[in-house]
Amino acid sequence: MKSLGFLGKLLYAGPMAMFGIFHLMGASDMQGMVPSYLPAPIFFVYLTGVALLLAAIGIIIGKKAKLATQLLGLMLVLFAVLLHLPGFLEGSQASTSNFLKDLALGGSAWFMSAHLSD
Repeated sequence: MKSLGFLGKLLYAGPMAMFGIFHLMGASDMQGMVPSYLPAPIFFVYLTGVALLLAAIGIIIGKKAKLATQLLGLMLVLFAVLLHLPGFLEGSQASTSNFLKDLALGGSAWFMSAHLSD
């Protein structure tokens, strides 16, 4: 069962690390996703990339993993509400998928945090 738990951590944290790398490598392409009311959109893309990478590392190595999953969950739920909820309410299929994905991943991070200790 212990190996299944480690596999679960890898399957959750691995894509988060990749998302972080994608943010850092493609920041100029992603800055259009940042809401217009936020200044310096490229900064927020880089900040998100770093946050995703740090969360993934914390989860995998087990250092500050509880804090990492709590903050990751908060970030993902905020993305769902601030970035994707407007399109979801308008009926956009892409926004609906992203809204539900970010809610599920954020909830999963919080569920994981309840089972971790730092």
